[in-house]
Amino acid sequence: MSRKIETKNLNNLLIRGARVIDPSQSLDRHADVMIENGRIARIGSNLDAPPSFELIDGRDFVLSPGWCDMHVHFREPGREDEETIETGCAAAMAGGFTAACPMPNTSPAMDKREIVESVIEKAQDTLVEVYPIAAATKGREGKELSEMAELVEAGAVAFSDDGCAIATAELARRAMEYANMLNAPIIEHAEEATLDDCGTMNEGMYSTKLGLPGMPAVAEDIIVARDILLAEYTGAHVHIAHLSSARALELIRWAKQRGIRITCEVTPHHFTLTDEAVALLSYDTNTKMNPPLRSQRDVEAMIAGLQDGTIDVIATDHAPHASEEKDVEYPAAPFGIIGLETALGLMITRLVKTNLHSLYDVIAKVTAAPRRILNLPPVQIKEGEPANLLLFSETKTWQVNKTKFYSKSRNTPFHGWELTGKVFAVYNKQRLWVNPEF
Repeated sequence: MSRKIETKNLNNLLIRGARVIDPSQSLDRHADVMIENGRIARIGSNLDAPPSFELIDGRDFVLSPGWCDMHVHFREPGREDEETIETGCAAAMAGGFTAACPMPNTSPAMDKREIVESVIEKAQDTLVEVYPIAAATKGREGKELSEMAELVEAGAVAFSDDGCAIATAELARRAMEYANMLNAPIIEHAEEATLDDCGTMNEGMYSTKLGLPGMPAVAEDIIVARDILLAEYTGAHVHIAHLSSARALELIRWAKQRGIRITCEVTPHHFTLTDEAVALLSYDTNTKMNPPLRSQRDVEAMIAGLQDGTIDVIATDHAPHASEEKDVEYPAAPFGIIGLETALGLMITRLVKTNLHSLYDVIAKVTAAPRRILNLPPVQIKEGEPANLLLFSETKTWQVNKTKFYSKSRNTPFHGWELTGKVFAVYNKQRLWVNPEF
């Protein structure tokens, strides 16, 4: 069972003395932020507010624009036992995200206007804004393009057959051409399926030791290479989802140097864990995801890609599964883990606390960058703008407890981990949520 999350309507709020970071404006300073009627009225020092304003002492916190996760799975329609729009939005909010982009591998697939509209409508009463990513092909079957223009009119912001790559180069080309006309990116799950057939983990030393069929990194590299060439040919914008391969990163770096419209994302688990985790955790199926956890060399490459800017975005690939589905033998378990509620802690613990990446740059990769890639309205901490904010501690430590998640599912390999960095409060749509466990 998921936990109930409570927000309260609040028009007027004063946050005192927080460290305000907004990379979209090159802003990093300590300031008071006054919110009036849901908009940022003033930013300054020693601001006074009328008695009717709620006050938050932000001196120990960081204030940033609300985070945007451009890769989540909310399972509705079809698998509401694993997650719903409501519980997915609750998990997003608890993780500091005020925007989330559900992927189309639902049942039925998100390939029709009414499904896109329903997903958006069901999120209206939450603090989180939902921007659906529609199926590139009908039923995600890789045979015929979806009605792309109609899906954009309904509110879709990008196209993907996530869970698998667009099946053929010819179909990928057509999808790119149409998406380009609609000013929407193609988001590609880079996997040459014939090389990964029946695979369960990264192909390498550990798959051999454990006797598990492997998924070679070259399967990812092939589709990345194909799509780079097609993006160059069509002029379309292609975004590579959940990057995990060092060679694929090299290809993307090369493409960017040539001016090809390629962007990419990495998940916290792909810059935190390696394929050794499958052995260390004794075949725990919460180490099974697609793309799989790769080698130490690949993990180091992901961190280098974040540092040099080749990797544009950090996204969670939040993928809920029912406990009974994961509690089986490794080859039979579905791919995927949940990630919304551990993302902030993993980013700060793995990247910021270790001085591998600055907090400022991490925030850029979950605020300005995903919105720019998806052509969403910018969210800025700026006078006159709607208040869409995350307030968090970069120093508070906490222990991951999967039984306390707001998500319906519990499939995480990070249960029991001690992380640094925790959400304190989120404000959006004139609603405030304060973490009761802080």
